Amino acid sequence: MPANYKELATGKYYEELEPGVVYKHAITRTVTETDNLMFSALTHNMAWLHLDEEYAKTQMFGQRLVNSNFTLSLVAGVQVMDLTLGTTLANMGYSDVKFPNPVFIGDTIYTETEVVSKRLSKSRPNAGLVEFETRGVNQRDEIVVVLKRTGLMLLKNPPETT
Repeated sequence: MPANYKELATGKYYEELEPGVVYKHAITRTVTETDNLMFSALTHNMAWLHLDEEYAKTQMFGQRLVNSNFTLSLVAGVQVMDLTLGTTLANMGYSDVKFPNPVFIGDTIYTETEVVSKRLSKSRPNAGLVEFETRGVNQRDEIVVVLKRTGLMLLKNPPETT
């Protein structure tokens, strides 16, 4: 029996997303050494700062840093279940990505997403563009990543087309 994806969708439709609303995501994640090693290996980013403890001890933070692209991917992924699963036609892009503080092995990341703006699509009558700002925060209440993402979101009640 094929899945009924419309019934399984947990994301929010365009009409349900209002600028200024902040969603605090229930999924939290303690970053492990394996996360850092595997992500770095999968993406061929073998920087010593991520993988070599002795080298990292000689650098400004005194310990290995978690690959920043892992951090970006983690917080971007966490919001999917709450906001966009089954209700997004396309991810239009990321902008304004910042890493104001490092992530270390053993840090726990909490994520929240704010709806920044929205407008109806000019070319797709069944969708609208929504800009989200997602923030990742560690257990010390330090922001470790901020990013903006624009999603092409389905309308729950699209206009009738003939």
